[in-house]
Amino acid sequence: MSGTKILYVASEIEPFLKVTDVADFVRKLPQAMQEKGMEIRILMPRFGVINERKNRLHEVVRLSGINIPVGNDEHPLVIKVASIPNAKLQVYFIDNEDFFKRKSVFYDKNDIWMDDNDERAIFFCKGVLETIKKLGWSPDIVHCNDWMTGFVPLYLKTLYKEDPMFKNTKIVFSVYDNNFKESFNENVKEKAMAHEVEESDIVYLSDGYDGIIKMGASKADIILDCTCNSEKLAILLNGSSHKMRNLTSHEDEAEAYFSLYAELLGQ
Repeated sequence: MSGTKILYVASEIEPFLKVTDVADFVRKLPQAMQEKGMEIRILMPRFGVINERKNRLHEVVRLSGINIPVGNDEHPLVIKVASIPNAKLQVYFIDNEDFFKRKSVFYDKNDIWMDDNDERAIFFCKGVLETIKKLGWSPDIVHCNDWMTGFVPLYLKTLYKEDPMFKNTKIVFSVYDNNFKESFNENVKEKAMAHEVEESDIVYLSDGYDGIIKMGASKADIILDCTCNSEKLAILLNGSSHKMRNLTSHEDEAEAYFSLYAELLGQ
């Protein structure tokens, strides 16, 4: 397993942003895997609540400059990077002024759901894959965390399925209790559509949180149940429930994930 390349994708990570416990998980596990000899990359959105000066973010010009299509529109991709203090890990930030400049995450200052959260998620997930391509770094495993990353499995298995960079990539999708009640815009399917994406691939999207979880899970190789209600998740995922795994009962979490990754890669 030494040299195995793992890409972690999440909407939050300590110390840059913590909204839920996902931030702690994505801080600890990549470092544990790196200490076992694996190559690690971490990508997250550059939400406006992240203080760039305090966290020493700086733009990576050689990775920036391309446009990401979301529906009929294109948006410039800006990549920034910062190091995690006291760890030999860097985090790449997906940025765009239209989507991530505002000083909030998914709800505005009046606690109202942002009506372009669907576009922000699509842009982020496409931006992740384009950034990895520009890095010339072919991941063995992409570990997606929480609902915002749900478009990554979709696009890996459709839009990028013939790309040599991702030809043998396996997908892990961790599902948490960070659900929301709001629905996406009614034209979310049109925005998510892309070459090689079929209507059947995005049929669930109009169901909001449940829909994006079902969509991501349907394309993942393994679904990790990080919720407090496994029975409810199994019912939600239905046809994909046979791919569900639960590692929360393991005393040594790092060893449990190490074994899971090895099994996934047939090692």
